Amino acid sequence: MLPDKDHIDAEMQDGLQRLPSIRLEEMDAIKLMNRVDTKYLTNEAVLLQLLAAAREAGYRALEIDGLKITPYNSLYYDTPDLKMYLDHHNRRLFRQKVRTRMYVNSGETYLEIKLKNNKGRTKKKRRMIDPSLFLDFRSNEEAAAYLAGHSAYAATDLLPQMETRFQRITLVNADKTERLTIDTNVSFANHVTGMEASLPEAVIIELKQDGRVSSPMKRILLRHRVKPFRVSKYCIGMTLTRPGIKSNRFKLKVRSIEKTTHHKIIVR
Repeated sequence: MLPDKDHIDAEMQDGLQRLPSIRLEEMDAIKLMNRVDTKYLTNEAVLLQLLAAAREAGYRALEIDGLKITPYNSLYYDTPDLKMYLDHHNRRLFRQKVRTRMYVNSGETYLEIKLKNNKGRTKKKRRMIDPSLFLDFRSNEEAAAYLAGHSAYAATDLLPQMETRFQRITLVNADKTERLTIDTNVSFANHVTGMEASLPEAVIIELKQDGRVSSPMKRILLRHRVKPFRVSKYCIGMTLTRPGIKSNRFKLKVRSIEKTTHHKIIVR
């Protein structure tokens, strides 16, 4: 039997408190020049074990204003015919995503453009914007000009589509050669259909490592049978909350999430 949710939450907070802290200024100084990114999927019960193993291996947790787990909101924009979503679904090698992101505790908000090339590398460009623009940046001249200068889209091409909300833990290893983001309590709100969904117990991990050195976390994940899992929050959210959308590839991902978490995904 899996531990109950309250027990998991208490154990997670305890596990995080046991991890030594790292400040944001130290994190910003970590430059991974030959970076390789890999995503993984697991559940909250396994995460408890991963946090304990990370502490033993010398990892530190990012702490901001006394907190080691912080809420994020992201709002993804797309064309009316969902070109960015369909480019991902159809495996286009060159693709983009446009979003606004708010760090909820501080209110800091950014316009972000993610660009993926044919070698699987992702580059992110971003500009700070006023928090009032989180829900719709398109009428702001400076933000619209920034988008036009760094993407193939104009602000007038796009609509707010999918909002994702989650809580994030960030770890860094002792040698500062890799970072690990751990997202829990993931939920979605579709700004077009009004539908919402959430992923009970799901944990989405992204390992950002220097490709020239060995990875302690890869060994930890392997030991706990946590396997690589390519996943896009935007695409999963759209699959769940946009009835009739082309989603054959992503429906398989949805089933894998339910199998890993032992929970049905909630859609309402």
